[in-house]
Amino acid sequence: MSRFSPSAGALLCLMAGAFLISFSAVMVRLVAVGPATSAFYRMLIGGLALALWARLRGKSLWAGWPALGLASLAGLLFALDLALWHRAIPLLGPGLSTILANFQVFVVAGVGVLVLGERPGWRLAAAIPLAVFGLWLLVGVKWESLGDGYHYGVALGLLTACAYGSYLLCLRWSMRRVGGLDPMANVALMSLVCAGLLLAETWRSGESLVVNSAWDWAWLGVYGLACHAVGWVLISLGLKQVAASRAGLVLLLQPTLSFLWDVLFFGRPTTLVELGGALLAVTAIYLGATGRPATE
Repeated sequence: MSRFSPSAGALLCLMAGAFLISFSAVMVRLVAVGPATSAFYRMLIGGLALALWARLRGKSLWAGWPALGLASLAGLLFALDLALWHRAIPLLGPGLSTILANFQVFVVAGVGVLVLGERPGWRLAAAIPLAVFGLWLLVGVKWESLGDGYHYGVALGLLTACAYGSYLLCLRWSMRRVGGLDPMANVALMSLVCAGLLLAETWRSGESLVVNSAWDWAWLGVYGLACHAVGWVLISLGLKQVAASRAGLVLLLQPTLSFLWDVLFFGRPTTLVELGGALLAVTAIYLGATGRPATE
């Protein structure tokens, strides 16, 4: 008899989704378009692909006005998240901007414990301060010696964390709603709402929607299909069955890997302190994934 439980499967979905979306900042760095434009094409390509896939599987994109309202709220929060994060990436690099964005763990875990009544076990409780310390080491901020652009990037990264954490909670709520949309259809609808909002942001900021090279279209395709569509469907499936406080910690796999890709692909200078922070973050992810909240 298999010992592979639905809970373990949900955790694997979360981890696989986090792995795919860890390449998101790499795609943003590689493509030669504006920040709002790259975010718009990510959501448009991913949203259309998911909508087509859902319809081919016989899944409806309509489950009533409450489902549309939740998808619209999630789309608004994710549009805000992307608009802020895509502006932080050029200022801080893919690794640090993604790490700061994933301070969402405080938003998600805080709401999970304080509002949803989740009581963490000892592993989960130990993982939270360990994650905080690991992220602090990874950031390695020498505040006084860094310029205004860096300070602005840090502020954008922390604001991104607030929007990202709110988005994850809204997505989790919509996935757990009885009678709601299929996970794929839910992410498709959210993505298309988000794309519409980001299109308005490109007009507001004066960015061009023109993509000048086949390579840029290729990177945008990978960004929209793999990093967004497949990645977020896997995360949505995992969020449906995993406690909010644990899910936030598992998703720390994304910034840890993004930091690694920044080092490997873009030659980010890295100190032993930052490498130690990465190790602590991975340890925290392991503890968060293997701990068992009392409400599960």
